Amino acid sequence: MSGPLKTEAVVLRSMRFGEADRILHLYTPERGRISAIAKGVRKTRSRFGGRLEPFFRLRLVLHEGRSDLLTVTSAETVSAFPRLREGGPTLDAAARACDAVNRLFGEAEPQPPVFHLLCNELGLLEADARHADLANQLAFRLKLLVAAGFAPQLAACAACGEREHLVGFSGSDGGVVCGSCEAGGFPLAEEAHAFMTDALARPLADAPAGSPRALRQAERAIAETVEHHAHVRLRAASHG
Repeated sequence: MSGPLKTEAVVLRSMRFGEADRILHLYTPERGRISAIAKGVRKTRSRFGGRLEPFFRLRLVLHEGRSDLLTVTSAETVSAFPRLREGGPTLDAAARACDAVNRLFGEAEPQPPVFHLLCNELGLLEADARHADLANQLAFRLKLLVAAGFAPQLAACAACGEREHLVGFSGSDGGVVCGSCEAGGFPLAEEAHAFMTDALARPLADAPAGSPRALRQAERAIAETVEHHAHVRLRAASHG
């Protein structure tokens, strides 16, 4: 149905198109990921200014016609997150967060919690560059897995249900595995297991710390879960 669509959105990705236009990948609370064209945005006197860049949180009016590609007709900045653009680590963490959302969640899959989680992550990066560390990035990805329906099984062996001797992780089984079932996975240290459990239980702003070894193992567990169950590959998190 054609007509105007009013929505908030975070710009996940912005690509040049033609001589003066841009194609935008947007994440919205009501529609999930959508694509839109901003006509003439690269002209010097464009009414959109520079606000249709990645990581902007916007209030948009979009024209919805017969094409899957909507047209931006109005854009108002809710938050530009300017400080996260001042440093390499925060800019990189923001890019990886937006890329993870772009890859994990398809079009026409409304997920309001994902929109608010992404806005929360961008707000944390804006407030304090320390939130660009690897622990925060992995905590964000773990919470995305929950929203996507791929939360790893951490309380018991994902293969047999055993609650003791959980010494490995299997992406294909979707969680931790015991010593008897470890052949299909990789060794997971107790500290890495604890990090993943705590990261899911705590607010994103309070992501737990972890040793480099524990965080590497947690990152591998997240990556293998996504590859086996969402059939996509995330960009590696930044290790700073």
